[in-house]
Amino acid sequence: MSAPTALPFDLSAGTVELTREICDEASVSGAEAHLVDRLVATLEGYDHLELIRHGNTLTARTNLGRAQRVIIAGHVDTVPINNNLPIRRELVDGIDHLIGRGTVDMKGGVAVQVALAAELTDPAVDITWMWYDNEEVSSDLNGLRLLAEARPDLFEGDFAILGEPTRAEVEGGCNGTVRIEVRTRGLRAHSARAWVGENAIHAAAPILEKLAAYRPAQIEVEGLVYREGLNAVGITGGIAGNVIPDECMVHINYRFAPNKSADEAIAHLTELFGEWDITVVDRAEGARPGLDAPLAKRFLTALGVPALPKYGWTDVARFSALGIPAVNYGPGDPLRAHADDERVAVAEIEDCERGLRTWLNTPEAG
Repeated sequence: MSAPTALPFDLSAGTVELTREICDEASVSGAEAHLVDRLVATLEGYDHLELIRHGNTLTARTNLGRAQRVIIAGHVDTVPINNNLPIRRELVDGIDHLIGRGTVDMKGGVAVQVALAAELTDPAVDITWMWYDNEEVSSDLNGLRLLAEARPDLFEGDFAILGEPTRAEVEGGCNGTVRIEVRTRGLRAHSARAWVGENAIHAAAPILEKLAAYRPAQIEVEGLVYREGLNAVGITGGIAGNVIPDECMVHINYRFAPNKSADEAIAHLTELFGEWDITVVDRAEGARPGLDAPLAKRFLTALGVPALPKYGWTDVARFSALGIPAVNYGPGDPLRAHADDERVAVAEIEDCERGLRTWLNTPEAG
């Protein structure tokens, strides 16, 4: 299955070194093929794993006849590199870190998963490992979505874990997101005779005032408190330096708690901005925490870490939509994701590896 030139990763060097090697294999969204080739080359010799490649998404699963199955997934792409490869290892504030692109989002988590996929030949539950491409770009390219459409049978499971950065804690569910464009209309005129026109940019002032005055809610869902957010993320208008603009567009992003659907979120936006022209340009459902599922409860008990809400949207929502309870669990501070000084504490990589290994090897896991 592997490409002839693909070299396997050295799993004997340990998960921290594997993180470094996987990060140094650059894989900006759309350019993941060679990294996936190497993952195939690394895992294809393990008899306990069935490998299935769909484009640049790789699935490795056990088929041991266990009573329950866990899906553990992570994306292999990163945002663009900005002079932050190769990875370096340094002390930051006295704490051992790997620094560079992908360490947080989310190749530290992927490294843990790959190492355990090879190691765990007799886990307490059957495991489906998934490593997918194009998470950092538009949804129509997302490898997890495309795999679900092509091979829904691979998404049969009782619980899912996504290796997004959570500081080695568990974050349940995720907020949903809606993006809209709100347009104001005016009348174009020469700026030297502005009184004969109507300035559409000036007409956007009430929209901005509404946004500035808005107080986002904090909503408890199944014991976790999700912080919402409503913000202008862009504004477009103007034709030329001597023309009164006849159109202005404010781009607005609403991050909503998973107690409501995307339709309900859009209805709320319509209440706020319905006097202007609104266009919905993107929507993604949130995911409820799912922490009341038996496997989730056992997972939390085994790890002994707190359950927190996930504020950003993640692909746990895709599992939730399929009726699979899902949580986020991985090394790295999400506040460091995409930063030029992106960095992960080595201890968090080791904690996640130890936590997953212990739980997956415990008979009570299933």
